[in-house]
Amino acid sequence: AIFTERMLRGETPVINGDGLQTRDFVYVGDVVRANLLALDYPEDTVFNIGTGRETDVNTIFRTIRELAGVDIEEKHGPAKEGEQRRSVLDYTKARKYLGWEPRVTLEEGLKLTVDYFRERLQRESS
Repeated sequence: AIFTERMLRGETPVINGDGLQTRDFVYVGDVVRANLLALDYPEDTVFNIGTGRETDVNTIFRTIRELAGVDIEEKHGPAKEGEQRRSVLDYTKARKYLGWEPRVTLEEGLKLTVDYFRERLQRESS
């Protein structure tokens, strides 16, 4: 979201470190659906909600840049101290008990995010 909003404003977001750190990016609508399904379970029940896929930050930057249709160079800053290099979740338990699986692909989710921020910025400038 930070990369998207900054790019659409014509600003250059800063990628921490080399950008090769990975995360398991999941679309917010999929997370909401998982939360609604989990309401039927005791509050101390834990479910990992993710896609099971790692994506590095550089790939996220480049994909958003392409979807936003902007010409912004990558800018890398210092790495954050203690930042986790890899993160990927196993959603097997959520699939087994909730019948939940991610429905929105990374590319679809990023497109929806870019569209959302583009519309929001247009409303703000009206």
